[in-house]
Amino acid sequence: MSEQIAPLAEAWLKALRDGKKILFFGNGGSAADAQHLAAELVVRYRVNRPALAGLALTTDTSVLTAHSNDFGYETVFARQIEALAQPGDVVIGISTSGTSKNVLLGLQAANKRGCVTIAFTGEKGADCAAEAALSFKAPSGVTARVQECHLLIGHLLCDVVEQVSAE
Repeated sequence: MSEQIAPLAEAWLKALRDGKKILFFGNGGSAADAQHLAAELVVRYRVNRPALAGLALTTDTSVLTAHSNDFGYETVFARQIEALAQPGDVVIGISTSGTSKNVLLGLQAANKRGCVTIAFTGEKGADCAAEAALSFKAPSGVTARVQECHLLIGHLLCDVVEQVSAE
């Protein structure tokens, strides 16, 4: 699957070299993956190195609950993108189905802000993948297998940027 993964690594590396950040978001297990991958960048993946700019949009319970209460859950990620994303940032929407409305709207908002958008989906993730500039479609329709693939690819990408950053 290197034809899917190489462009993702290039996008991550370019953003981090340019002083940009990588923003992650998703629902349920994908929210946990977003947090996990952001932590790998900020803290470390395998080696001690300078911190890298990773941010999960799934961690601020006050923002998540206030926005969902006042405006609804569908735009909870789009609103955070509006507030936090800058042109050139990489924005990764994670949806095992590829049809999560709030992930789709978050990707749309990131496109409007001039971000590099990436969708992590399952094999039938056409909605989110179509909205993103780049995508990784896990070769399964089984949620657990898709999540495992997303974490594996996320770890591979963290490893690449960590190796380059440590040089």
